[in-house]
Amino acid sequence: MSGSQCCENPPTLSPSSGGGSVTEIGGLKAYVCGPPDSKLAVLLISDIYGYEAPLLRKLADKVAAAGFHVVVPDFFHGDPYVPENSERPLPVWIRYHGTDKGFEEAKPVIAALKSKGITALGAAGFCWGAKVVVELAKSDFIQSAVLLHPSLVTVDDIKEVKAPIAILGAEFDHMTPPELIKQFREVLLSKPELNCFVKLFPGVSHGWTVRYDEGDEKAVKNAEEAHADMLDWFLQCL
Repeated sequence: MSGSQCCENPPTLSPSSGGGSVTEIGGLKAYVCGPPDSKLAVLLISDIYGYEAPLLRKLADKVAAAGFHVVVPDFFHGDPYVPENSERPLPVWIRYHGTDKGFEEAKPVIAALKSKGITALGAAGFCWGAKVVVELAKSDFIQSAVLLHPSLVTVDDIKEVKAPIAILGAEFDHMTPPELIKQFREVLLSKPELNCFVKLFPGVSHGWTVRYDEGDEKAVKNAEEAHADMLDWFLQCL
């Protein structure tokens, strides 16, 4: 992960943001919101800035308002990426927080949710988190997947996907450029048994769904369009 776009517009993290609460689930701290008795859950897997990002929690609250039990785990164990830390540039940080580790740590979280009565689970991943979600989508861990401006996801990954999947990409994205999004679409369309949705957003950059300027009307509109697409996908598939 070269990470130049990953490092743009870093959020100001706030442990008290959002209308939900922080608890422990499956061995990880997690921001949790939505009806606790819902049988439908959505797992939101963050980008490199972690689960305390206010706009991510705001999105979690929005998904929860639609009736889902929403969980945003802290896969980084209190150690999100900090651009100002010159001693730990992104390639060094990522060695401690690989997506393979995230995938393994997601399994007990999912098991804990199912033990609480969850019957269907969707997962959405942003940048780093999208790689974790696509790994989960290769088996029966989740019943629906959404990738938003994914990083590290390959064509071979998409070939192995078994869960219904939506992919939301950006026109200006060095991590997953439009050409790669188009390849993802071709692979998915070659699998008629798999429900899929692929959309390329014009005029936006990597990270536009969770790292936008709330004072920029156009940026907010673009982010909210992606949020609506994600929510519609879960409403359709779960």
